[in-house]
Amino acid sequence: MQISTVSIFNLLMAISLSVASSLSFAGGKTYTEDEFLDSFSGKSKKVVEAKLGTPAKKQLSVKPTNAGTMLGKNVEEKNSKPVKVEMWYYKNIVKYDPKRTYKETEITFVNDKVMNIGFFNNR
Repeated sequence: MQISTVSIFNLLMAISLSVASSLSFAGGKTYTEDEFLDSFSGKSKKVVEAKLGTPAKKQLSVKPTNAGTMLGKNVEEKNSKPVKVEMWYYKNIVKYDPKRTYKETEITFVNDKVMNIGFFNNR
């Protein structure tokens, strides 16, 4: 029996996609919206990563260099501490009904603490 290169390629792609989707599935555990909010609101990045694993995607918020002058006056205070904002994205970990999950969950950290959580199906 002869196996074509295309068949082998398709099999390898299916396996790699299966592995990739299971890795971003937070170890197979899913949460309801309330469970997720109760478990992660106000927590540190270390706690979130320990429970959910590495996110599917990370983004850092970047402030434009002239943002303070856009209002016509400089609203920046010289003594203010810098704020670090980072967003982490997980796939299919929060249920909105017994059979379906949100496609993406966004966790926003401000200075390494969870400050905002969003659930999305339209991205």
